[in-house]
Amino acid sequence: MLNIFGFHITILQVIATVFGIGLLIFIHELGHFLMAKAFKLKVEAFAFGFGPEIVGFTHGGTRYQIRAIPLGGMVKMPGEDIETSTGSPDEFLSQKWYKRLIIAFFGPFMNYVLAIALFTTVIYFWGLTKPSPLPVIGQVMAGFPAEKAGIKPGDRITEINGAPVSTWENMAAIIHNFPEQEVKLKITRGSEMVFLEVKPRKDSSTGLGLVGIVPSIDIEKVGFGEAVYLSGKMCVFQSVFTLKYLGDKLVHLQKPEVAGPIGVMQILANAAKTGMPDLIHLLAVISVALGLFNLLPIPLVDGGHIFMALIEFVTRKPINKKVIQVSNFVGLGIIVAIFIFATYSDLSRLGLDLGRLMPK
Repeated sequence: MLNIFGFHITILQVIATVFGIGLLIFIHELGHFLMAKAFKLKVEAFAFGFGPEIVGFTHGGTRYQIRAIPLGGMVKMPGEDIETSTGSPDEFLSQKWYKRLIIAFFGPFMNYVLAIALFTTVIYFWGLTKPSPLPVIGQVMAGFPAEKAGIKPGDRITEINGAPVSTWENMAAIIHNFPEQEVKLKITRGSEMVFLEVKPRKDSSTGLGLVGIVPSIDIEKVGFGEAVYLSGKMCVFQSVFTLKYLGDKLVHLQKPEVAGPIGVMQILANAAKTGMPDLIHLLAVISVALGLFNLLPIPLVDGGHIFMALIEFVTRKPINKKVIQVSNFVGLGIIVAIFIFATYSDLSRLGLDLGRLMPK
């Protein structure tokens, strides 16, 4: 048993987490590799993992490798960046704009394909989870009024202030109307009838009363076709929601909540502990996030290559080498800033006193 970021997990769960992350990155690189080969572009190496080679072989001019650290993969093509490009016709940057666009696009595209496959696996084999419409408590949030009042998971609220409730929506609407006011609950707990009082906390942003309860979860079995369809919808929803969230934070100049490498490992460690369906579902969510990030028009990532290719298509001429160098420098700065911000957020959530870590 190991302790990782406060979560006690087994060696097997650590292995599952590490290989899960490796799978996401490897599938991404596989997309680039397949399209490079389809366009008969020279690929010097294609590897699973990083670090020194453990085993490998050469075929068709490409070195296929398994490397020591199973955290991703690598595709090495000649002339991938402007600094090493010589203008040779077999280099990446020497290809026509649409070939570069497709090669760059297929990395994120494969992340979406993987996400759909993972979501489908969870939905088809374990079932589709959705909140129950009944006023049955699935989870009580720590530190909220419901916990202090003695409400427990499995409780079914039947009356509030003497008024009968039959649905979660009806129950929530009543509680929302009584911020900072005592409400009386009639609860069915197994074969018992329990009477409790709870004082909803006033939400600072909405003004609604909250007690900190989550509905129970129903599981519905669906066919394979519907599982694939729902998985596609989940990918679209997550992508649109993320873009809207980031856009709103940018417009209002607010700090977004993001997870960096430490945060992702912490979340994965928790998911690995709770069970395989949760781990697979979370890997699907991360795969969508990885694909979406790489589609953003940031120089050095796939979206930057796609954006440059589209500019070349519109202008009908190659982009100036100096422009590419400057944009790559800016892109590197953006990526480093995102990494530092995300890591800072991770450490803050872990409760570290970051001020004490800074040099005086």
